[in-house]
Amino acid sequence: MKIVLTGATGFLGARLVAHLAEEGHEVVLLTRTLQQESRPGVRRVLWDGVRGGAWVGEIDGADAVINLAGEPIAAQRWSPAQKEKILRSRIDATRAVVEAIRGAVTRPRVLINASAVGYYGDVPEGEVTEERKPGSGFLAETCLHWEEEAAKAKDLGVRVAMMRTGIVLGDGGGALARMLVPFRLYVGGPLGNGAQWFPWIHRDDVVGALVHVLQTPSLDGPVNTSAPEPVTMRQFCLVLGNVLHRPSWMPVPAYLLRLVMGEMAVLVLSGQRTVPRKLLASGYKFRYHNVLQALEALFV
Repeated sequence: MKIVLTGATGFLGARLVAHLAEEGHEVVLLTRTLQQESRPGVRRVLWDGVRGGAWVGEIDGADAVINLAGEPIAAQRWSPAQKEKILRSRIDATRAVVEAIRGAVTRPRVLINASAVGYYGDVPEGEVTEERKPGSGFLAETCLHWEEEAAKAKDLGVRVAMMRTGIVLGDGGGALARMLVPFRLYVGGPLGNGAQWFPWIHRDDVVGALVHVLQTPSLDGPVNTSAPEPVTMRQFCLVLGNVLHRPSWMPVPAYLLRLVMGEMAVLVLSGQRTVPRKLLASGYKFRYHNVLQALEALFV
């Protein structure tokens, strides 16, 4: 297949590109900075995430587009300007992709668009499937507008899947890298009261789920992309401490997190017990069902 990707140089995208290249696909990376690409079958094309350009021609005749572009959600404190940047980067990039699809003579069969479980807001109790309505707050509103922009491609005859991804566990980056620091200093523990749900997923399963959706025509709309066995923050930290042979005894109070992080503290103080119902029903086999398996694979 010819697959066009945006946001492909980050923590998740880089692993996805490597996998697709190994499978023999033609992979076109839309990127803001060009550099030499040594991997066979992988090309880089310049784009700015907003306007059209030479990159638009890559959409015409492509089999699929995977849109992962967006300002990192936890790059810095959420000032009004930063919140606008987070939202606009997602809306603008997705709108540009959809407009390129609209103008294509031969349109892609599928658009896979990133989203997040933050769509549901904070859900203290009960399972959360893809049928649940959006929650409230900045994250939920951002995901809602992001998905609405991607869904416009459906009117163009393109299958659209929105990957509502949980907290991605992997080496070399992501949320886990930040959580490791206090544990390695022997002062690790849950954030807040620890009762909030922690909808985790191993990075390899995110890649696996993306490829599965790519190859499964029956999958469209929202797709929860999180592990089948979610845990609470307290449970996650206990397992992490055991795997690292470190204690998990020093919780960080919610008020302190809000003082340090501001509104962004919602990232660690809220959660959802998401269930990947569509992925499981369509036959996707998770490599890592429980958090112990996932963390042992990373650290043991």
